[in-house]
Amino acid sequence: MSDPNQKAASATAAAPAPKQSNTKRRVLMSLIVLVIIIAAVAYGLYYFLVARFHESTDDAYVNGNVVQITPQVTGTVISVNADDTQTVKMGDPLVTLDPADSKVALDSAEANLAQTVRQVRTYFVNNGQYEAQIALRRSDLSRAQDDFKRRMQVAQTGAVSQEEISHARDAVRGAQAALDAAEQELASNRSLTANTSIAEHPNVLAAAAKVRDSYINYARNTLPAPVTGYVAKRSVQVGQRVAPGNPLMAIVPLNGVWVDANFKEVQLKHMHIGQPVELTADLYGSGVVYHGKVIGFSAGTGSAFSLLPAQNATGNWIKVVQRLPVRIQLDPKELEQHPLRIGLSMDVDVTIKDDQGGQLGNAPNTVYQTNVFDNYGAQADQEIARIIQQNAGTQSTSMRGNGIGSSKGNEASKTASAAKLM
Repeated sequence: MSDPNQKAASATAAAPAPKQSNTKRRVLMSLIVLVIIIAAVAYGLYYFLVARFHESTDDAYVNGNVVQITPQVTGTVISVNADDTQTVKMGDPLVTLDPADSKVALDSAEANLAQTVRQVRTYFVNNGQYEAQIALRRSDLSRAQDDFKRRMQVAQTGAVSQEEISHARDAVRGAQAALDAAEQELASNRSLTANTSIAEHPNVLAAAAKVRDSYINYARNTLPAPVTGYVAKRSVQVGQRVAPGNPLMAIVPLNGVWVDANFKEVQLKHMHIGQPVELTADLYGSGVVYHGKVIGFSAGTGSAFSLLPAQNATGNWIKVVQRLPVRIQLDPKELEQHPLRIGLSMDVDVTIKDDQGGQLGNAPNTVYQTNVFDNYGAQADQEIARIIQQNAGTQSTSMRGNGIGSSKGNEASKTASAAKLM
Protein backbone atom coordinates (compact mmCIF):
# COMPACT_ATOMS: atom_id res chain seq x y z
CA MET A 1 0.00 0.00 0.00
CA SER A 2 1.21 3.48 -0.88
CA ASP A 3 1.97 6.09 1.62
CA PRO A 4 -0.66 8.94 1.86
CA ASN A 5 2.10 11.46 2.46
CA GLN A 6 3.70 10.62 -0.87
CA LYS A 7 0.39 11.19 -2.75
CA ALA A 8 -0.04 14.59 -1.15
CA ALA A 9 3.48 15.60 -2.14
CA SER A 10 2.87 14.54 -5.76
CA ALA A 11 -0.37 16.52 -5.95
CA THR A 12 1.38 19.57 -4.54
CA ALA A 13 4.16 19.33 -7.21
CA ALA A 14 1.71 18.97 -10.16
CA ALA A 15 -0.41 22.00 -9.27
CA PRO A 16 1.76 24.77 -10.99
CA ALA A 17 1.83 22.96 -14.44
CA PRO A 18 -1.35 24.58 -15.94
CA LYS A 19 -0.10 28.07 -15.18
CA GLN A 20 3.24 27.38 -16.92
CA SER A 21 1.47 26.02 -20.05
CA ASN A 22 -0.76 29.11 -20.32
CA THR A 23 2.26 31.35 -20.12
CA LYS A 24 3.97 29.55 -22.98
CA ARG A 25 0.79 29.76 -25.08
CA ARG A 26 0.53 33.49 -24.49
CA VAL A 27 4.16 33.96 -25.45
CA LEU A 28 3.66 31.91 -28.63
CA MET A 29 0.55 33.84 -29.61
CA SER A 30 2.36 37.11 -28.96
CA LEU A 31 5.20 36.00 -31.23
CA ILE A 32 2.74 35.03 -33.99
CA VAL A 33 0.93 38.34 -33.72
CA LEU A 34 4.26 40.15 -33.75
CA VAL A 35 5.35 38.25 -36.86
CA ILE A 36 2.05 39.06 -38.57
CA ILE A 37 2.40 42.72 -37.68
CA ILE A 38 5.98 42.79 -38.93
CA ALA A 39 4.96 41.01 -42.15
CA ALA A 40 2.07 43.42 -42.65
CA VAL A 41 4.33 46.40 -42.07
CA ALA A 42 6.97 44.95 -44.39
CA TYR A 43 4.37 44.28 -47.09
CA GLY A 44 2.93 47.75 -46.65
CA LEU A 45 6.37 49.30 -46.98
CA TYR A 46 7.09 47.06 -50.00
CA TYR A 47 3.79 48.01 -51.63
CA PHE A 48 4.12 51.74 -51.11
CA LEU A 49 7.80 51.84 -52.02
CA VAL A 50 8.02 49.20 -54.79
CA ALA A 51 4.98 47.12 -55.71
CA ARG A 52 2.57 49.96 -56.51
CA PHE A 53 4.99 51.17 -59.20
CA HIS A 54 4.86 47.89 -61.13
CA GLU A 55 2.26 46.28 -63.37
CA SER A 56 2.83 42.74 -64.61
CA THR A 57 1.14 40.15 -66.78
CA ASP A 58 1.90 36.76 -68.27
CA ASP A 59 -0.60 37.33 -71.11
CA ALA A 60 2.14 38.52 -73.48
CA TYR A 61 3.49 37.11 -76.72
CA VAL A 62 6.26 37.85 -79.19
CA ASN A 63 5.06 39.47 -82.39
CA GLY A 64 6.78 40.70 -85.54
CA ASN A 65 6.52 41.43 -89.23
CA VAL A 66 5.52 38.60 -91.53
CA VAL A 67 6.56 39.79 -95.01
CA GLN A 68 4.46 38.08 -97.66
CA ILE A 69 6.12 37.19 -100.97
CA THR A 70 3.59 37.64 -103.78
CA PRO A 71 4.17 37.87 -107.55
CA GLN A 72 3.51 41.08 -109.47
CA VAL A 73 3.05 39.37 -112.85
CA THR A 74 1.38 36.20 -114.04
CA GLY A 75 3.65 33.28 -114.84
CA THR A 76 4.70 29.68 -114.31
CA VAL A 77 7.15 28.90 -111.52
CA ILE A 78 10.37 27.37 -112.86
CA SER A 79 12.54 27.69 -109.75
CA VAL A 80 12.12 27.90 -105.95
CA ASN A 81 15.35 28.87 -104.22
CA ALA A 82 14.36 28.90 -100.54
CA ASP A 83 12.46 26.69 -98.11
CA ASP A 84 11.04 26.89 -94.59
CA THR A 85 13.49 27.52 -91.71
CA GLN A 86 16.18 28.81 -94.10
CA THR A 87 17.74 32.26 -93.80
CA VAL A 88 17.72 34.60 -96.78
CA LYS A 89 19.33 38.00 -97.24
CA MET A 90 17.69 41.05 -98.74
CA GLY A 91 17.86 40.84 -102.53
CA ASP A 92 18.32 37.06 -102.77
CA PRO A 93 16.19 35.51 -105.58
CA LEU A 94 13.47 33.41 -103.98
CA VAL A 95 11.21 32.38 -106.86
CA THR A 96 11.74 32.55 -110.64
CA LEU A 97 8.91 32.62 -113.19
CA ASP A 98 9.09 31.63 -116.85
CA PRO A 99 10.19 34.84 -118.68
CA ALA A 100 9.29 33.75 -122.24
CA ASP A 101 6.14 35.87 -122.68
CA SER A 102 7.57 38.98 -121.06
CA LYS A 103 10.77 38.65 -123.12
CA VAL A 104 8.75 38.74 -126.34
CA ALA A 105 6.93 41.87 -125.16
CA LEU A 106 10.24 43.49 -124.19
CA ASP A 107 11.82 42.74 -127.58
CA SER A 108 8.79 44.23 -129.35
CA ALA A 109 8.92 47.40 -127.23
CA GLU A 110 12.66 47.80 -127.84
CA ALA A 111 12.20 47.41 -131.59
CA ASN A 112 9.43 50.00 -131.54
CA LEU A 113 11.67 52.41 -129.63
CA ALA A 114 14.48 51.94 -132.14
CA GLN A 115 12.12 52.61 -135.04
CA THR A 116 10.70 55.70 -133.31
CA VAL A 117 14.20 57.10 -132.70
CA ARG A 118 15.01 56.70 -136.41
CA GLN A 119 11.77 58.45 -137.38
CA VAL A 120 12.46 61.36 -135.05
CA ARG A 121 16.01 61.51 -136.36
CA THR A 122 14.49 61.94 -139.81
CA TYR A 123 12.55 64.98 -138.59
CA PHE A 124 15.78 66.70 -137.59
CA VAL A 125 17.45 65.78 -140.88
CA ASN A 126 14.46 67.09 -142.85
CA ASN A 127 15.02 70.55 -141.38
CA GLY A 128 18.20 70.83 -143.42
CA GLN A 129 16.50 69.48 -146.52
CA TYR A 130 13.65 72.00 -146.27
CA GLU A 131 16.12 74.82 -145.70
CA ALA A 132 17.91 73.79 -148.91
CA GLN A 133 14.55 73.76 -150.71
CA ILE A 134 13.84 77.29 -149.48
CA ALA A 135 17.26 78.46 -150.75
CA LEU A 136 16.50 76.90 -154.13
CA ARG A 137 13.02 78.47 -154.31
CA ARG A 138 14.43 81.81 -153.27
CA SER A 139 16.95 81.58 -156.11
CA ASP A 140 14.15 80.76 -158.57
CA LEU A 141 12.17 83.74 -157.29
CA SER A 142 15.15 86.06 -157.66
CA ARG A 143 15.74 84.89 -161.22
CA ALA A 144 12.08 85.29 -162.12
CA GLN A 145 12.06 88.80 -160.62
CA ASP A 146 15.17 89.77 -162.64
CA ASP A 147 13.58 88.48 -165.84
CA PHE A 148 10.42 90.43 -165.11
CA LYS A 149 12.41 93.63 -164.44
CA ARG A 150 14.32 93.38 -167.70
CA ARG A 151 11.17 92.86 -169.72
CA MET A 152 9.45 95.76 -168.02
CA GLN A 153 12.42 98.05 -168.86
CA VAL A 154 12.19 97.33 -172.60
CA ALA A 155 8.40 97.02 -172.74
CA GLN A 156 7.95 100.63 -173.98
CA THR A 157 10.29 100.07 -176.91
CA GLY A 158 8.06 97.29 -178.27
CA ALA A 159 10.88 94.73 -178.22
CA VAL A 160 8.90 92.52 -175.82
CA SER A 161 5.30 91.55 -176.34
CA GLN A 162 2.62 91.95 -173.73
CA GLU A 163 2.18 88.20 -173.64
CA GLU A 164 5.84 87.67 -172.74
CA ILE A 165 5.57 90.25 -169.94
CA SER A 166 2.47 88.43 -168.65
CA HIS A 167 4.37 85.12 -168.65
CA ALA A 168 7.24 86.73 -166.72
CA ARG A 169 4.79 88.11 -164.13
CA ASP A 170 3.22 84.64 -163.77
CA ALA A 171 6.68 83.16 -163.34
CA VAL A 172 7.34 85.54 -160.43
CA ARG A 173 4.06 84.59 -158.82
CA GLY A 174 4.77 80.87 -159.29
CA ALA A 175 8.25 81.22 -157.79
CA GLN A 176 6.80 83.16 -154.85
CA ALA A 177 4.14 80.49 -154.27
CA ALA A 178 6.79 77.74 -154.41
CA LEU A 179 8.90 79.67 -151.87
CA ASP A 180 5.89 80.08 -149.56
CA ALA A 181 5.13 76.35 -149.79
CA ALA A 182 8.73 75.47 -148.94
CA GLU A 183 8.65 77.82 -145.96
CA GLN A 184 5.43 76.22 -144.69
CA GLU A 185 6.97 72.76 -145.02
CA LEU A 186 9.97 73.89 -142.99
CA ALA A 187 7.74 75.48 -140.36
CA SER A 188 5.65 72.32 -140.17
CA ASN A 189 8.71 70.12 -139.72
CA ARG A 190 10.25 72.49 -137.19
CA SER A 191 7.08 72.27 -135.12
CA LEU A 192 7.95 68.57 -134.69
CA THR A 193 11.47 69.31 -133.48
CA ALA A 194 11.30 72.73 -131.81
CA ASN A 195 12.61 72.99 -128.23
CA THR A 196 13.41 69.29 -127.96
CA SER A 197 16.02 66.68 -128.77
CA ILE A 198 15.91 63.15 -130.10
CA ALA A 199 15.99 61.66 -126.60
CA GLU A 200 13.40 64.12 -125.29
CA HIS A 201 11.03 64.00 -128.23
CA PRO A 202 7.45 63.09 -127.20
CA ASN A 203 7.32 60.14 -129.61
CA VAL A 204 10.58 58.78 -128.20
CA LEU A 205 9.41 59.30 -124.63
CA ALA A 206 6.18 57.40 -125.32
CA ALA A 207 8.10 54.50 -126.89
CA ALA A 208 10.61 54.58 -124.02
CA ALA A 209 7.75 54.34 -121.50
CA LYS A 210 6.58 51.13 -123.18
CA VAL A 211 10.13 49.75 -123.00
CA ARG A 212 10.33 50.68 -119.32
CA ASP A 213 7.01 48.98 -118.60
CA SER A 214 8.02 45.83 -120.51
CA TYR A 215 11.45 45.74 -118.90
CA ILE A 216 10.01 46.02 -115.38
CA ASN A 217 7.51 43.24 -116.12
CA TYR A 218 10.39 41.12 -117.42
CA ALA A 219 12.48 41.83 -114.31
CA ARG A 220 9.55 40.94 -112.05
CA ASN A 221 9.80 37.32 -113.15
CA THR A 222 12.43 37.04 -110.43
CA LEU A 223 11.04 37.61 -106.94
CA PRO A 224 13.75 38.90 -104.57
CA ALA A 225 13.70 38.86 -100.79
CA PRO A 226 12.60 42.35 -99.67
CA VAL A 227 14.15 41.90 -96.21
CA THR A 228 16.63 39.66 -94.42
CA GLY A 229 15.00 36.97 -92.34
CA TYR A 230 13.76 33.41 -92.04
CA VAL A 231 11.52 31.72 -94.61
CA ALA A 232 8.15 30.51 -93.33
CA LYS A 233 4.87 29.21 -94.75
CA ARG A 234 6.28 28.25 -98.16
CA SER A 235 3.42 27.06 -100.34
CA VAL A 236 4.72 27.62 -103.88
CA GLN A 237 5.71 24.64 -106.00
CA VAL A 238 7.68 24.31 -109.24
CA GLY A 239 5.34 24.28 -112.24
CA GLN A 240 2.61 26.16 -110.42
CA ARG A 241 0.78 28.90 -112.33
CA VAL A 242 0.69 31.99 -110.15
CA ALA A 243 -1.06 35.34 -110.47
CA PRO A 244 -0.44 38.72 -108.86
CA GLY A 245 -1.37 38.66 -105.19
CA ASN A 246 -1.02 34.89 -104.62
CA PRO A 247 0.96 34.27 -101.39
CA LEU A 248 3.98 32.11 -102.16
CA MET A 249 5.92 32.25 -98.90
CA ALA A 250 6.69 34.58 -96.01
CA ILE A 251 9.86 36.04 -94.54
CA VAL A 252 10.12 36.83 -90.84
CA PRO A 253 12.88 39.27 -89.79
CA LEU A 254 13.53 38.14 -86.22
CA ASN A 255 15.91 41.03 -85.49
CA GLY A 256 12.97 43.43 -85.22
CA VAL A 257 10.37 41.55 -83.18
CA TRP A 258 8.42 43.13 -80.35
CA VAL A 259 6.12 41.99 -77.53
CA ASP A 260 2.37 42.58 -77.34
CA ALA A 261 1.40 42.46 -73.66
CA ASN A 262 -2.32 42.27 -72.93
CA PHE A 263 -2.92 44.19 -69.71
CA LYS A 264 -6.24 44.42 -67.91
CA GLU A 265 -7.96 47.75 -68.29
CA VAL A 266 -7.55 48.44 -64.56
CA GLN A 267 -3.76 48.21 -64.99
CA LEU A 268 -3.48 50.93 -67.63
CA LYS A 269 -4.28 54.05 -65.63
CA HIS A 270 -0.66 54.97 -64.89
CA MET A 271 0.97 53.24 -67.88
CA HIS A 272 2.59 55.58 -70.42
CA ILE A 273 4.86 55.50 -73.44
CA GLY A 274 8.56 55.32 -72.64
CA GLN A 275 8.27 53.46 -69.32
CA PRO A 276 10.92 50.75 -68.77
CA VAL A 277 9.97 47.08 -68.96
CA GLU A 278 11.62 43.86 -67.83
CA LEU A 279 10.65 40.64 -69.60
CA THR A 280 11.40 36.95 -69.32
CA ALA A 281 10.63 34.26 -71.87
CA ASP A 282 9.39 30.79 -71.13
CA LEU A 283 11.93 29.64 -73.71
CA TYR A 284 14.95 30.71 -71.64
CA GLY A 285 13.46 30.92 -68.15
CA SER A 286 13.98 33.56 -65.49
CA GLY A 287 17.76 33.46 -65.92
CA VAL A 288 17.55 35.60 -69.08
CA VAL A 289 15.99 39.01 -68.56
CA TYR A 290 15.13 41.27 -71.50
CA HIS A 291 14.92 45.02 -71.14
CA GLY A 292 12.60 47.17 -73.22
CA LYS A 293 10.20 50.07 -73.12
CA VAL A 294 6.56 50.81 -73.84
CA ILE A 295 6.20 52.31 -77.33
CA GLY A 296 2.45 52.30 -77.93
CA PHE A 297 -1.06 51.20 -77.07
CA SER A 298 -3.60 49.52 -79.30
CA ALA A 299 -6.54 51.57 -80.53
CA GLY A 300 -8.97 48.98 -79.17
CA THR A 301 -9.26 45.90 -77.00
CA GLY A 302 -8.84 42.41 -78.32
CA SER A 303 -12.56 41.68 -78.21
CA ALA A 304 -13.35 44.84 -80.21
CA PHE A 305 -11.18 43.64 -83.10
CA SER A 306 -12.16 39.99 -82.90
CA LEU A 307 -13.91 38.19 -85.74
CA LEU A 308 -17.14 38.14 -83.75
CA PRO A 309 -17.08 41.17 -81.43
CA ALA A 310 -19.20 41.01 -78.28
CA GLN A 311 -22.72 42.43 -78.53
CA ASN A 312 -23.33 43.71 -75.01
CA ALA A 313 -26.75 45.18 -75.84
CA THR A 314 -28.42 41.85 -76.65
CA GLY A 315 -29.97 41.46 -73.19
CA ASN A 316 -27.91 38.76 -71.46
CA TRP A 317 -24.87 40.64 -70.28
CA ILE A 318 -21.97 39.50 -68.15
CA LYS A 319 -19.19 41.92 -67.45
CA VAL A 320 -15.78 40.65 -68.53
CA VAL A 321 -12.62 42.57 -67.72
CA GLN A 322 -11.16 43.65 -71.04
CA ARG A 323 -7.50 43.56 -72.03
CA LEU A 324 -5.68 46.10 -74.16
CA PRO A 325 -2.56 45.18 -76.18
CA VAL A 326 0.51 47.22 -75.22
CA ARG A 327 3.46 47.17 -77.60
CA ILE A 328 6.90 46.79 -76.01
CA GLN A 329 10.14 47.35 -77.87
CA LEU A 330 13.06 45.04 -77.06
CA ASP A 331 16.79 45.73 -76.92
CA PRO A 332 18.33 44.62 -80.27
CA LYS A 333 21.58 43.52 -78.60
CA GLU A 334 19.72 41.26 -76.19
CA LEU A 335 17.68 39.88 -79.09
CA GLU A 336 20.89 39.08 -80.94
CA GLN A 337 22.24 37.16 -77.94
CA HIS A 338 18.98 35.34 -77.19
CA PRO A 339 16.76 35.26 -80.31
CA LEU A 340 13.00 35.02 -79.97
CA ARG A 341 10.41 33.61 -82.35
CA ILE A 342 6.97 34.92 -83.13
CA GLY A 343 4.29 33.58 -80.80
CA LEU A 344 6.50 32.73 -77.80
CA SER A 345 5.10 33.46 -74.33
CA MET A 346 6.60 36.24 -72.21
CA ASP A 347 6.25 37.52 -68.65
CA VAL A 348 6.17 41.32 -68.55
CA ASP A 349 6.82 43.74 -65.70
CA VAL A 350 6.34 47.46 -66.41
CA THR A 351 7.73 50.09 -64.07
CA ILE A 352 5.08 52.84 -63.92
CA LYS A 353 6.80 55.16 -61.44
CA ASP A 354 7.55 57.75 -64.13
CA ASP A 355 4.17 58.66 -65.66
CA GLN A 356 5.19 61.81 -67.55
CA GLY A 357 4.85 60.30 -71.01
CA GLY A 358 1.74 60.19 -73.21
CA GLN A 359 -0.47 57.29 -74.16
CA LEU A 360 -1.55 57.93 -77.75
CA GLY A 361 -0.26 61.17 -79.24
CA ASN A 362 3.40 60.55 -78.37
CA ALA A 363 3.67 57.12 -79.96
CA PRO A 364 6.71 57.08 -82.30
CA ASN A 365 6.11 56.51 -86.00
CA THR A 366 7.68 53.40 -87.50
CA VAL A 367 8.78 53.17 -91.14
CA TYR A 368 9.34 49.88 -92.97
CA GLN A 369 10.92 50.07 -96.42
CA THR A 370 13.03 48.13 -98.90
CA ASN A 371 15.10 49.17 -101.91
CA VAL A 372 15.40 45.85 -103.74
CA PHE A 373 13.02 47.04 -106.45
CA ASP A 374 14.75 50.37 -107.09
CA ASN A 375 17.22 48.86 -109.58
CA TYR A 376 14.45 47.90 -111.98
CA GLY A 377 13.88 51.49 -113.09
CA ALA A 378 17.61 52.28 -113.29
CA GLN A 379 18.32 49.21 -115.41
CA ALA A 380 15.40 50.06 -117.69
CA ASP A 381 16.74 53.60 -118.15
CA GLN A 382 20.17 52.21 -119.08
CA GLU A 383 18.61 49.96 -121.70
CA ILE A 384 16.60 52.86 -123.13
CA ALA A 385 19.69 55.07 -123.31
CA ARG A 386 21.59 52.31 -125.14
CA ILE A 387 18.86 51.89 -127.76
CA ILE A 388 18.61 55.65 -128.35
CA GLN A 389 22.36 56.01 -128.72
CA GLN A 390 22.56 53.13 -131.20
CA ASN A 391 19.79 54.49 -133.41
CA ALA A 392 20.40 58.22 -133.18
CA GLY A 393 23.33 57.93 -135.61
CA THR A 394 25.68 60.90 -135.88
CA GLN A 395 22.91 63.23 -134.72
CA SER A 396 23.48 64.50 -131.22
CA THR A 397 20.71 63.48 -128.83
CA SER A 398 20.96 66.95 -127.33
CA MET A 399 20.19 68.63 -130.68
CA ARG A 400 17.49 71.21 -130.32
CA GLY A 401 15.00 72.29 -132.96
CA ASN A 402 15.77 75.76 -134.34
CA GLY A 403 13.31 78.62 -134.09
CA ILE A 404 11.98 80.22 -137.28
CA GLY A 405 11.29 83.75 -136.11
CA SER A 406 14.45 85.46 -137.48
CA SER A 407 14.44 83.64 -140.82
CA LYS A 408 10.75 84.46 -141.27
CA GLY A 409 11.46 88.14 -140.81
CA ASN A 410 14.03 88.14 -143.65
CA GLU A 411 11.78 86.06 -145.88
CA ALA A 412 8.82 88.36 -145.17
CA SER A 413 10.81 91.41 -146.25
CA LYS A 414 11.88 89.69 -149.46
CA THR A 415 8.27 88.68 -150.15
CA ALA A 416 7.10 92.26 -149.65
CA SER A 417 9.75 93.58 -152.06
CA ALA A 418 8.70 90.99 -154.62
CA ALA A 419 5.07 92.07 -154.32
CA LYS A 420 5.99 95.66 -155.13
CA LEU A 421 7.43 94.52 -158.45
CA MET A 422 4.23 92.73 -159.44
